[in-house]
This record gives sequence, structure tokens and C-alpha cells, in this order.
Amino acid sequence: MAYDEFLADRIRQQLRDKKVSFTELKMMGGLCFKVDNKMLCGIHIDKKYGDSLLMARVGEQVYLEELKKRECLPMDFTGRPMRGYIFVTPNGFDMDIHLSYWIDLCLAFNPFAKASNSKKKN
Repeated sequence: MAYDEFLADRIRQQLRDKKVSFTELKMMGGLCFKVDNKMLCGIHIDKKYGDSLLMARVGEQVYLEELKKRECLPMDFTGRPMRGYIFVTPNGFDMDIHLSYWIDLCLAFNPFAKASNSKKKN
């Protein structure tokens, strides 16, 4: 199963409404949204959870506080959670105002985030 196309459209619309220039990158069956060449957020289908999750890059400053919310899970692909990144379950983004909260939180952190090293093609 691929990523949730409806959620992708909702994220695109939120970013357009906020007048944010972004790019998209398909990764491992999911979709990543990037701003200033840095991961902002994404969509991941979690086999263990059984539904689409919003991946949010919120930064380490708010990471622990946000994880206290019932709709948040640590972002963990390898058995070791990635600090500064969280998964948000569908209850956390079911309404546009809730999705906007997460997008705004990601956008607030984005200027402080480090861009990943891009691989040069020969």
C-alpha cells in the first residue's frame, strides 16, 4: 500500500495556503515534503500501527512535550527513536485545524534544521 494520497493533498493545500515553497520526495512507500531542501513532514504507512501516520520534524526543543500527547508516537524505524521527529496518528490530524498545528510546528523548526547531505551524481 502506498501513502495516503488524500492526506498528501491536504498537506499540499496547507502549504500552499501558507504560501510556502516546497518539494516532494517519494521514499520507501511514503512521501516526504521538503522546505529549503530540508525535511519538513511526511506520510508513512505503518504496518505495526496499521494506518497512515504523519511524520513531523518538530525539533528536540518541543519533541518531549509533544510526545506526551495521546496521538503522538516516537518516530522509530530501527528500534531507536529519532529525536526531534514524531509520528502523529490520524486522530491528531483528522481536522484541518489539527493538521495546520503540526505543519506550523514543523515550519517553525525548519529554519533551525540541518539539511541532509545531498548525493552528487557522477
